[in-house]
Amino acid sequence: MSSSGNIAISIKNLSKRYLIGKKKDTSLRGTLSSILKTGNSSDEEFWALRDIDLEIQNGDVIGIIGKNGAGKSTLLKVLSQITRPTTGRIEINGRVASLLEVGTGFHPELTGRENIFLNGTILGMTRKEVAAKFDEIVDFSGIGKFIDTPVKRYSSGMYVRLAFAVAAHLEPEILIIDEVLAVGDDEFQKKCIGKMKDVAGEGRTVIFVSHDLGAVKNLCNKGALLQEGKIIFTGDIKETISKYTQAFYSDELNYDVSDYSKRPRGNKFAVIEKISINKSLLSPIDSLEVEVLSRTLEESTIGKKVHIAIFIMDEMNNCLYHFNSTAIDYAETFAETNKATFLINDLNLTKGTYSINAHLSSNVIEYDYVEGVVSISVDSQTIFTNQTKFVGKIFKTFEIE
Repeated sequence: MSSSGNIAISIKNLSKRYLIGKKKDTSLRGTLSSILKTGNSSDEEFWALRDIDLEIQNGDVIGIIGKNGAGKSTLLKVLSQITRPTTGRIEINGRVASLLEVGTGFHPELTGRENIFLNGTILGMTRKEVAAKFDEIVDFSGIGKFIDTPVKRYSSGMYVRLAFAVAAHLEPEILIIDEVLAVGDDEFQKKCIGKMKDVAGEGRTVIFVSHDLGAVKNLCNKGALLQEGKIIFTGDIKETISKYTQAFYSDELNYDVSDYSKRPRGNKFAVIEKISINKSLLSPIDSLEVEVLSRTLEESTIGKKVHIAIFIMDEMNNCLYHFNSTAIDYAETFAETNKATFLINDLNLTKGTYSINAHLSSNVIEYDYVEGVVSISVDSQTIFTNQTKFVGKIFKTFEIE
């Protein structure tokens, strides 16, 4: 670590590559074959980050924004030294505290109390220094009753409460926070934003990833916009958010997904070519129309039953809604082209960004799966008190041509 200048983090030519392998044959024959196999591997390369250059000044509060799959979480994992970059160099000047995902940073067998002192030790603090902050940490987390319980018995909300309290109060020079705060309730999220403002006001550096553009705008003074693993804009946070909304949420209603060569799932005898939506910015009570167009590539597929499904996913890649033609006894057969139109009334989604995945299959045969391409944004904080998500009829309305 260098200590020169006013730079908290310097990132130069940073890239991160993953190898995506095909399903392994676990039989004895398959195992022996893989051991004896020579030549090129069947693994495919996926570059989560590509040629990242970024300098973050001491005291900056920077928001990292972008669509699902843009590389935001990977970048934070590299900065937190959870994973190593494939190429490039990072210089970090100062102690780093990270809160990236539930389960990171705590030892599950240790109690909350023991994990507080463990994290302090990792940050280079003495036991006396941690003890001086202990009561403040426990009070902020609101879980004092369970502080001597092993954290493996904590709920995800309790875990995040204590993890954030530890990360924010043990005085790191650099605080890195991912979308994990979405696990907490609204009151706790507001409390966390207030604490991060206090941390920033003390001149420490904060790196914040969130799909809640209101929170990013409220907290950050600078921003970086990621797209497909590359930084396409850095600057003032308001301008960064403006670039983001212009690029992804203005008029993009028709998504050409005909290039199926990079999609690992499905045998591609039939493929999804186009996904269209009627709007990308919605209120919680708007209707959403999603049209999925598919094409048959293998003649033997024509005449078989076609099942088309869509999934609405949240920022943490959890499935909130699943709409499937088979659920209403729809079983059209494959033609050269097929088109399904889903009309969903009263989405009942809170403020945030969501993605729409599409699936094409025939009974147990999977043909194609598109994910992380289509996004919608809900721009109101309205929450219904007289309805409960996941209860009642999931398939609100379904139309197909």
